[in-house]
Amino acid sequence: MDFKEELKNYQRIVEDELNKYRRDKSCPEAMLNESMEYSLIAGGKKLRPILILSTYKLFKDDFNVCMPYAIAIEMIHNFSLIHDDLPAIDNDDFRHGKLTNHKKFNESTAILAGDGLMNYAYIVISEDLKNTVNKEILDLKLKVFNEFTVAVDRMIAGEYVDTEFERKPISSDYLEYMHKNKTGALIRLCVRIGAILGGATEEQLADLTLYAEKIGLAFQIKDDILSEEGDEAVTGKPVGNDREKHKCTYVTKYGLEEAKTILDKIILEAIEITNKHGDKGEFLKQLAIYIKERNK
Repeated sequence: MDFKEELKNYQRIVEDELNKYRRDKSCPEAMLNESMEYSLIAGGKKLRPILILSTYKLFKDDFNVCMPYAIAIEMIHNFSLIHDDLPAIDNDDFRHGKLTNHKKFNESTAILAGDGLMNYAYIVISEDLKNTVNKEILDLKLKVFNEFTVAVDRMIAGEYVDTEFERKPISSDYLEYMHKNKTGALIRLCVRIGAILGGATEEQLADLTLYAEKIGLAFQIKDDILSEEGDEAVTGKPVGNDREKHKCTYVTKYGLEEAKTILDKIILEAIEITNKHGDKGEFLKQLAIYIKERNK
């Protein structure tokens, strides 16, 4: 199948699995559960879980070992989006073309929904660890779990730097630090989860980690570009939003054309790494190109 078909197939796999984690609606916290589900189930590219599955597939075909981590990472990602959209941070009204969580429900419910999704991710992982009897696989999963917790910490740190430097000058080093942590930490984690659980060698893991760092930074730079010149009807968010809020981005720091040049360079570097995996690396190669060319 071609890249678009394969991408959609991965998305279906992830969405089918996410549907198994719908929560009870016949309880006092029914609205909270609906709020969590509102952000988790509908919309989004499912890029992070897809990265876990497609990297794992470089080495093995059975997704069962890594699927709980793909689900957990999507929960963490959506927790971060709910909180990112809140009035105290980005104060956004729309995401993926629909109302943000706090606009659909209310601010207190959205805060707790984000908290709930974060904790749900750890429930999913802890249940998987509890049920893993193979010592060798358990050791790999414990390594992954440690990296998971550190990546979430780094994501939160990056978000803090983003809020702290609004309306303030920022150095190139701090801008890259912010992006590598806020967006890049989870993307790096996803590739490493797939590689570690798939049984990658240390050399393969190092190469794939570098690939992940490059596409993670590229993803955020592309977001910065889309915020400046994207189609609002496609992105689901107002164009010029970052500029109006005086946020620090690659576009505000370097200008639109230079940001595009930097993006092109990073993607070419990522593609070179995927070439080492031959035909098996084709999906990751096309995924890097997709990150550069996406319109939302």
